[in-house]
Amino acid sequence: MENILEVKGLTMDFGGLRAVDSVDLYVKPKEIVALIGPNGAGKTTFFNCVTGIYTPTKGDILVNSNRGGVRINGFKPNRVTERGLARTFQNIRLFPNMTVLENVMIGKHCRLSAKIFGALFRDKKTRAEELKAAQECYVILEKLGLEKTCDELASNLPYGDQRKLEIARALATEPKMLLLDEPAAGMNPQETVDLTHLIRMIRDTEQIAILLIEHDMKLVMNLSERIYVMDHGQKIADGTPVEIRNNPEVIKAYLGEDIDA
Repeated sequence: MENILEVKGLTMDFGGLRAVDSVDLYVKPKEIVALIGPNGAGKTTFFNCVTGIYTPTKGDILVNSNRGGVRINGFKPNRVTERGLARTFQNIRLFPNMTVLENVMIGKHCRLSAKIFGALFRDKKTRAEELKAAQECYVILEKLGLEKTCDELASNLPYGDQRKLEIARALATEPKMLLLDEPAAGMNPQETVDLTHLIRMIRDTEQIAILLIEHDMKLVMNLSERIYVMDHGQKIADGTPVEIRNNPEVIKAYLGEDIDA
């Protein structure tokens, strides 16, 4: 089975600081994988390299397709999205003065065929495509339980629903893989439980892989099939939740924190 994502020797330097140091990682189709580590371990920098925000100093980022592996180092974020990788951010990045449905349709834009002429003059073909896109985005909102809010401004949603809306917008790009950067950040315990069920449902119904950064170890241990651990920019462990829970290097990196908590 080919990997949806394969990262080899990823290194990211900022001047004299090495934020990510020769990290290897892979994700298979329909797999839920977590990337964990203490604050400052380099996790979000790793995500930023994979999704085109940074161009890594060294290493290879490969996205596999029917035509074989495509090296996406240096691709702009929109081109990474077109290759099937969609992400959310630790700090919510919605368009607050647009409706819930409009926010999701922005994600759909990369899959639309309308060119500048169609966008300007809204010919029949463009209008038909936009209507179809709106219908498909509404279906996504239904799957995430947000359809009743479709005409609300995104800024009016409760915090947990704003998190869901970011995921809905990412799903609208028709991804092969979702990269979720601390999706449970700021959520209360019940919202975190609901999020765990939601992520698993998305994997099962949409048949896509998921790579997530998360500090909530209960969520990570309950949800992930495999876990990678970073510390000071380096990968220090990988394995199943049971293997990670009992790994001395992981326990040391977390300074004795109870990673079952």
